[in-house]
Amino acid sequence: MKRILSISFALLLIHCAFAQPGYMPAPENLNSRKEFAEDRFGIFIHWGLYSMMGQGEWAMQLKNMNYREYAHLADAFYPSKFDARQWVRTFKAAGARYITITSRHHDGFSMFGTSASPYNVVDGTPFGRDVLAEIAQACQEEGMKLHFYYSHLDWGRTDFYPRGRTGNGTGRPDEGDWNSYLDFMDTQLTELLTGYGPIRAIWFDGIWDKDMYPREDQPELWNLYHQYELIHSLQPGCLIGNNHHILPFEGEDIQIFEKDIPGHNESGFSGQEISPLPLETCETMNNNWGYCITDTFYKSEDELVRYLVRTAGKGANLLLNIGPRPDGTLPEEAIERLGAMGSWLSTYGESIYGTQAGYIAEQDWGVTTQKDNVLYLHILNHQELLSIPAASRPLEIVRLGDGSAVPFSWKKGVLSLTPSAFEGPDDVICIRFRHNL
Repeated sequence: MKRILSISFALLLIHCAFAQPGYMPAPENLNSRKEFAEDRFGIFIHWGLYSMMGQGEWAMQLKNMNYREYAHLADAFYPSKFDARQWVRTFKAAGARYITITSRHHDGFSMFGTSASPYNVVDGTPFGRDVLAEIAQACQEEGMKLHFYYSHLDWGRTDFYPRGRTGNGTGRPDEGDWNSYLDFMDTQLTELLTGYGPIRAIWFDGIWDKDMYPREDQPELWNLYHQYELIHSLQPGCLIGNNHHILPFEGEDIQIFEKDIPGHNESGFSGQEISPLPLETCETMNNNWGYCITDTFYKSEDELVRYLVRTAGKGANLLLNIGPRPDGTLPEEAIERLGAMGSWLSTYGESIYGTQAGYIAEQDWGVTTQKDNVLYLHILNHQELLSIPAASRPLEIVRLGDGSAVPFSWKKGVLSLTPSAFEGPDDVICIRFRHNL
């Protein structure tokens, strides 16, 4: 491939300097963190060979599919209706500010052209097109930021990846050449960061596959500090997140919460403490990440809007997932919900984008966000009377949707207001103060 020389040179430079503790993010990285934290809403895309079976992205593991037979799915992968520009425009209209797409999931199939293995969408399928290259081009044209999901574990490699706690029913050998596998990942990460334009984040997943090792041993086991150094050297502004369900390791730039808002742990994946890094919650629209033909249990439009609001109320982004069909189309149910979110954000987006968690913690009635001198009350459950702390008397209080005034009184640091009943997922009340909060 045309990128081999530059990739080889970059790998040589990185292998000469193993990353050491004391990570200091570059100015470009700090700028990316700020930009990321202001975006508040992104789209997650789980798409790969698994979509052809319509059983979700974990089908190979859950059905104990033989790795040899599973690989034959690539022989028939031809998403004739895939249109990267249409995807990106749909997500942009939904109000999303960035996209995170699977470059290689746990099944080991690469959705981009890679010199590291012929088991990829360009060299191993009749489709023969580089999905990530087309997505990257469309993102650049539409002003959308692009992130790449990358799996640390691999259920399909027979020569390198040693078994962990998953993928043990696929018929692979028990042992592997671990150093070769680490080199393989270095090559792919270098390709992703030198061949697809500016990439704002690498979203890792899978080191939990070897959670038989202590947490403190995981960075050395996976060579994480070296990988993080590699990424930051190739693109200093590229953020690193790792979906390992524990506090971030040194060198990571964002903290990920899977299927839970920070501070909650209803799904059982997110009991970790909350770090001072930018935060992101990833969640599904239905019950699967990858396309599942029997999963029509989509969350309602109002529920998804409220989830976005509650996430922003914790100072976190929502990365909302969609699983495209094997033909490259997006499920109609997902498109409808994205359209509703875009419509809501077109009116209420100022209370989400560029905000931080409000100084009033989550309440039974809802959450708050704030920006500059404005506090936004997101009333998710109507109350006849609200009393909240306020250091000074507000200049005005209005309902964000129609600009109507909300009656209030202020006395001795307590602000009382009487919001009227409302329709829709969220009654957004804008409280403007004289000074920044």
